[in-house]
Amino acid sequence: MTPADFRRPTTRIPGGEWFSGAGFGIFVHWDQASQQGIEISWPLVGRSIIPGVDAVDDAVTVAEYQATAPTFDPQNWDAADLARRAKAAGATYVVFTARHHAGYNMFFTEQSDFGVEHGPFGRDITREFVDAVRAEGLKVGIYYSLPDWNHPDYPAFRDEDLPYKLEHWPAAGMPEFADTPDATDRHRRSSPEEWSRYLEYVRAQLTELLTNYGTIDLLWFDGDWERSAAEWTAPGLRRLIKELQPDVVINDRLPGQGDYRTPEQGFPLTVPTGPWELCLTIGDHWAWRTHPDNEKSARSLLVTLIDVVERGGNLLLNVGPGPDGTLPEVENERLQEFADWMHAHAESVIGVEPTQGIDFHGPTTAREGRLYLHLTAIPVDEIIVRGLPVRRITRVHRLADGLELQHDASFEVHEASTAGDDSGELRIVAPASPSGALIDVIAIDFSTE
Repeated sequence: MTPADFRRPTTRIPGGEWFSGAGFGIFVHWDQASQQGIEISWPLVGRSIIPGVDAVDDAVTVAEYQATAPTFDPQNWDAADLARRAKAAGATYVVFTARHHAGYNMFFTEQSDFGVEHGPFGRDITREFVDAVRAEGLKVGIYYSLPDWNHPDYPAFRDEDLPYKLEHWPAAGMPEFADTPDATDRHRRSSPEEWSRYLEYVRAQLTELLTNYGTIDLLWFDGDWERSAAEWTAPGLRRLIKELQPDVVINDRLPGQGDYRTPEQGFPLTVPTGPWELCLTIGDHWAWRTHPDNEKSARSLLVTLIDVVERGGNLLLNVGPGPDGTLPEVENERLQEFADWMHAHAESVIGVEPTQGIDFHGPTTAREGRLYLHLTAIPVDEIIVRGLPVRRITRVHRLADGLELQHDASFEVHEASTAGDDSGELRIVAPASPSGALIDVIAIDFSTE
C-alpha cells in the first residue's frame, strides 16, 4: 500500500476544477431590509422556513418589508475589509447576493429601478465586493434568485398570497400527497405574455452580471422550486451562461443543469458522490438580526467544516452585514476564530482529498505524502490508526506547534511480510496536553519512494 492509496480522488468540474478541494467559502446575505433586523426575503411569505418551527418569523406585510428600500444607505460598508476577513478566515471563494427573492438589486441593472443604484447610497455594492474579493486572490461567486417576488410579471408577491403555498414544500411532489392541499395549494401564475417578459428580465440580468463584473467563477442560483425546469428554460439559461463565461461553475438550483449539489443548513443523510457544498448559517437565520440568534460556536462550525471536507465537499459559511454595512460582532468573532485556527491548520482542510480505507475514530484528510488526523474528540492515552503503510512513516507531529509525537507500529503476525510497504496499526502517544487550538490536528508524513 502506498500513501496515494488512502487518498480518494474527487470528481472535478470541467473548467471549474478549482471547486473540488476548495474546502471553505463565505456566503454573504444582505439587502435593504437589514435596516429592520429581519430575515432576508422570507418574512414576505407568512411561514417559517426553519424546519419544525410553526411560528412566523418577522411577521410583516409586503409593504412593510419593502418600505425601507428608499432609505438604504450603508455608510460603513467596506468591501475590502470584508474580503480581507474572508481570506484571513481561510476562505478560498466568496458568494454574494446580487438579488434575493424579495427583488432588491444589490447591483446596477438597467432592468429595474428597485435597487441600490436608485437609493441614497448610490454605489454598486456588488461591483465593489467582487473587485475586493478578486484583489484578495479569492474566487468570485454571485448569488441570483430565479424568482423575483417584487416583479409585476412574476407575479409580485401580495399580502393575500400569504401563507406561502404548500406546493413549494417537498411533500407536494410525493405521490402519497397527490390530490391533497400539499399538491393543490398553488400560487398565482403569470400569463404566457407576462412569463415571457419575466424570462427576458432574468436573461438580461444574468447577461449584465456575466459581462459587467469581470470573471465570475461561480453562479449560485436559488428559488428554482417555484417553477419547473421547463418553465425556467433551464437548458437555455445554461447555454447563455456558458456563452458568456465558459468556465463558470453553476450550482444545482438551476434545475437539471447544475455542476454540484447544495445541501442546506444540515449535514445530508446521504453524502453526495460528486462535487458538493454545504451552505450553513452561524445562527438560525441568513440575515442580520437585532438580537441573539442561537449562534453556533467556532468549534462547532470547525467540526462541520472538517466533516464536510472529509467527505469531499466544501463548507459555505454565511455572514450577514447590518444596515450600516458592517458585520455583527459575533460574526466577526467567528471569522477571527477561524483565522486563528487556519493559521496553523488550513493545510488539513484546504486543497486536500478525502480518504479511504483508514480506520480512525475521527475525520481524516490527505494530500500527497501526508495524512491528517483531526482530534474532534480529545484522546486520553493514545491515538490509534489502522490501515496505514506504517513502514513508510517518516514523521508524526502536531500541526499547532510542531510537537513531535512518539509512535509505534504493529502488525497482525499472520499478515506481516518482509515487503517494505506493509499495512498495519499505528499507535501514537497522546500529547500530555492540548495545544490550545480549537481542534488539534496530527500530521503523519510518509516516504513516497
